[in-house]
Amino acid sequence: MAKILIIDDDTDICQLLDRFLKRKGHDTSYVTSGKKALTYLKENEADIVFCDFRLPDTDGKELLISIKELNPKTQVIIITGYSDVKVAVEVIKNGAFDYITKPLLPEEILMLVDKTLSQKSSKIQQDDEDNKVEAIPHKKLVVGDHKNLVIGKSKEADKLHNQIKLVAPTNYSVIIYGESGTGKESVAYSIHTQSSRRDKPFIAVDCGSLTKELAGSELFGHEKGSFTGAMQTKIGQFELANGGTIFLDEIGNLTYDIQVSLLRVIQERKIRRIGSQKETNIDVRIIVASNEKLSEVTSKGKFREDLYHRFNEFSIDLPPLRERNEDIMLFADFFLRNANNELGKKIEGFVPEVEKIFLDYNWPGNLREMNNIIKRAALLTSKDVITLETLPQEIIFQSKFNLIEENKDNTIQSKDMPDLKSAALHAEYEKILEVLRKVNFNKSKAALILNIDRKTLYNKMKTFNLLVNG
Repeated sequence: MAKILIIDDDTDICQLLDRFLKRKGHDTSYVTSGKKALTYLKENEADIVFCDFRLPDTDGKELLISIKELNPKTQVIIITGYSDVKVAVEVIKNGAFDYITKPLLPEEILMLVDKTLSQKSSKIQQDDEDNKVEAIPHKKLVVGDHKNLVIGKSKEADKLHNQIKLVAPTNYSVIIYGESGTGKESVAYSIHTQSSRRDKPFIAVDCGSLTKELAGSELFGHEKGSFTGAMQTKIGQFELANGGTIFLDEIGNLTYDIQVSLLRVIQERKIRRIGSQKETNIDVRIIVASNEKLSEVTSKGKFREDLYHRFNEFSIDLPPLRERNEDIMLFADFFLRNANNELGKKIEGFVPEVEKIFLDYNWPGNLREMNNIIKRAALLTSKDVITLETLPQEIIFQSKFNLIEENKDNTIQSKDMPDLKSAALHAEYEKILEVLRKVNFNKSKAALILNIDRKTLYNKMKTFNLLVNG
């Protein structure tokens, strides 16, 4: 059983989720604003928080930060529409466990709850009986499977494979650049497994989710009683990684004070737990990742130049999924195999229409988004292939929009059409499209905002080829 808090300004959604999760044996509560959520969490603990990204008094990112400050152990799952996927991916960088898209599906919600609880129970919590030391687990990979990394077959994939093969046997520090969701942690783990440290620990740390107050404790550990709340001695991530590799994701988010401490660790190869006078020798290979160039962050004064040069012994640039068309279906097959294993299904593949949509879509959330879409589709399908009906409406619409933009002469800008009429129709198309995206393609809400009836909107969507079915 989990203690779950639901945050959404839509009371109907709150009540439906509340009743559903209570029937499944969970202890649930709900609130309708960010302010009420923080008031609740100051007085009550929650294992899991389902939080709508768009709230009347705040947004998911700000609320997530506040929740993590109150209790870093609370796992936050963001509820969003597919038009907000890019934003949701950014929120994951700030410590969200995962995101779920509307419409909410009971099976998907349960799968996420089970995944959250399973990860929590499988964390390393080894106590040294003599010293009462708490071990800190590394974060589990969000996308894919470390042991089965798929590189791809494109020119970019060949380059990546060669770079990993070249740098892995060395002890060089590596900077991995790439957008969120491109698989930076998988690449880091691949470097580790192809090195002489392969039999030693691989510890992954999401620096974006470390609060200013706890970053030093998480990285370097602390002694019992060294600060308020230090109930027992804790081993830091660097000490856990001794002999192996530590991967620091979103390294640019570390505060200046922690950067200074990190530089000392790299230079002296020693760590000191907070509140301790004893230094511990460490032998750790460091791999870091960032979604922006550290040279640019350094030039802005937000990152220490000496620390940047310590890391910059070798760098790898991961291209976004939209630039790797040749690899898209390889990744899709890989994630489908994972989904089959997780759900106990035997789905064989994708219908041609789905493959075309995958190739046309721009994948703002990269591999993480693809993984979530395919897991959701596999959960929904009762067939032996993934069909259009199981995909989120947004990516189907996006594919149609791309087709319209490529063939404007055959749609709203026909050569036989007078320029003024063409311009008017184009403006109408753009407005309808803007509103549809805003309301996550809810036709009733769109018609209300546009001040037309639903049938008129349907007819106009049919004219502009904006309908998925019919």
